[in-house]
Amino acid sequence: GQAPAEDARSLAFSRRWWHQRIRYYVPIVGWLPTYSIGNLATDVKAGLMVACLLVPQALSYGSLTHLPPAHGLYVALVPALGYALLGTSRHLSMGPEALISVLTGTLVKGQLKHLQAAYSPNAPPPGVVDSFSVGVAGALALVTGLFTFALGIFRLGFLDSMISESSLRGFISGAAIYVLIGQARIMLGIPPPDAAHSTPLSDLHHILTHLRQTHVVTAGVSLAAVALLRVLSMAKKRFKAVEWLQLVPDTLVVVIAATAASWAAKLNENHGVNVFGWVDGGLPMPALPRIPAHSESKDIVSSAITITMIGVVESVIVAREYASRNHYAVSSNRELVALGMSNIVGSAFGAYPAFGSLSRSKLNDRARATSQISGIVATALVLVSLLGLLPYLYHLPLGVLSAIIVDAVVALLSTTPKAIAFLFSVRAWSDLFLLLFICTCSIVSSVETGILLAVVISLVMVIKRSNTPRIKLLGRSTANSSDFHPINHLDSRSDSSHRLSATSSTGGSSDSECFSNNSDQGPHVQHVEGVLIVRVEEPLYFANAGQLHARLNRLEMYGDLSVHPSEDPRMKPTRAVVFDLVGMADIDGSALEILLNIVHEYARRGIRVAFVRLCADVRSKFELSGMASAGGEYAFEDIRSALLHVERQLSVSIEH
Repeated sequence: GQAPAEDARSLAFSRRWWHQRIRYYVPIVGWLPTYSIGNLATDVKAGLMVACLLVPQALSYGSLTHLPPAHGLYVALVPALGYALLGTSRHLSMGPEALISVLTGTLVKGQLKHLQAAYSPNAPPPGVVDSFSVGVAGALALVTGLFTFALGIFRLGFLDSMISESSLRGFISGAAIYVLIGQARIMLGIPPPDAAHSTPLSDLHHILTHLRQTHVVTAGVSLAAVALLRVLSMAKKRFKAVEWLQLVPDTLVVVIAATAASWAAKLNENHGVNVFGWVDGGLPMPALPRIPAHSESKDIVSSAITITMIGVVESVIVAREYASRNHYAVSSNRELVALGMSNIVGSAFGAYPAFGSLSRSKLNDRARATSQISGIVATALVLVSLLGLLPYLYHLPLGVLSAIIVDAVVALLSTTPKAIAFLFSVRAWSDLFLLLFICTCSIVSSVETGILLAVVISLVMVIKRSNTPRIKLLGRSTANSSDFHPINHLDSRSDSSHRLSATSSTGGSSDSECFSNNSDQGPHVQHVEGVLIVRVEEPLYFANAGQLHARLNRLEMYGDLSVHPSEDPRMKPTRAVVFDLVGMADIDGSALEILLNIVHEYARRGIRVAFVRLCADVRSKFELSGMASAGGEYAFEDIRSALLHVERQLSVSIEH
């Protein structure tokens, strides 16, 4: 009788274990059965708003890749649907992205030289060129997906913080300027240069020396489109209280207006304006991607590594930002698995690499999306566009597509002056030099040089310093209320090798737990209810500070870094956080900005933040950055005085 009972318990545990893991790695299995039908109207509206931006962006960004126009929509279809099923973010909009499109186009353009050399002295047939370009882009998507999937499966999600904020900002700024130069030629209607290989500076020189060849009507239409996009954007910022204005799809309005004006004025026939033309849409036919003949596989692999790093960093940052704003958790590793699988499947349907978009995710959040139903609705509308919309865009001027791209990259550049001013104000000279140096190299040489330098310099800095923050969760000693010791000596670098043992404290509430050492060495310590006491034992910089927020969230939910994130939260709500900075001798500009964001988020949630035992250099940087105004108080000499202050502020009963 005992054996069947044990077998039944074992089977039940096994089913529960598998259900938790499937729900963890395939999130839709977890949230769809409990989805509230009352949110459906809101999600459908959000999906419609995102699609109004996604379709024009897909056509615009696709023009950067040297692929047939429909492939931009393929990127917005299959990968986006895959992410809706596997992703953990409710707001991340998967699909084509400006920088990824630029890098894809750079690879395709470089590989076309090998194809042209193979057909020399004749030119390759147009059909062969398109087939070759699609093959290169599909192989790139496959390799990118495999790399991203491997990072998630092997739980390497922490690598998204291996590139410093300054390096990434420098590369993004340089790449944005590179795109601006390239699109300026199209907007002005200037013929392309004859040189097979060009740099941003040579392209700029070509534009300046051929200004007399500007096509006046093309330039007028393009600049009018940019002006309309800017006016709509400024109107939204000026009249934030007008809700209907916030939901106006700027890009779609410009596309419709430009297409109608071009058709009415016969800009192509009467004035020689280049237009979108006839594009054969239809559904993409699945086919296993293969590396085409006459292409260099090593170039595809190196480009895939670059795109993986850029796409992963941007996507995870966006996913975390909107998860934090809307009070839910995302997992970096699950995000990598979802992004990787989406690109692997997308590569079989004519898609080039796809990742998350900040602009579309912002719109999704503004439209109050509550789940990935909005993403599914957006992909359905992309499908409708593929099947029936493209013929109506025949008269759309190509300069307008360039104007849409210019508007997007200007938004990327808008944060650069603030970043430079911040680094200057906190005297983070090395970060400032790194940003400007990488930005300059990306412009003078190429975007590949810029990202290579960003990666190499960041990795050298990571090797020089430890990339994992040494933090410890502290508790109050049961022997002396003025003493605080690590709970189970939990070090963030060994969170998988220790587990907390817990017993209810005598005379206390059930949620106030006493944690003791498994080895029975050291003092017994008690967790202070509602307060996280975290000791930082080393300097913070861009890499280890990037993991600080995620680890604090884990401690806030579980009180133990070793608990698997599929488990249910077990901690009471946090009312205050006390950072003991006794070992933090320094903090760089990127880490200080991250720490400020953490404090801002805690303050927004009504959580008090206190810092104790600061060294002189860190205190000086806190003063320069305005930490106190952000909500972080640091006028305390020890943990006890900080806790007393928290007790007075929050009226929390802390046992003395």
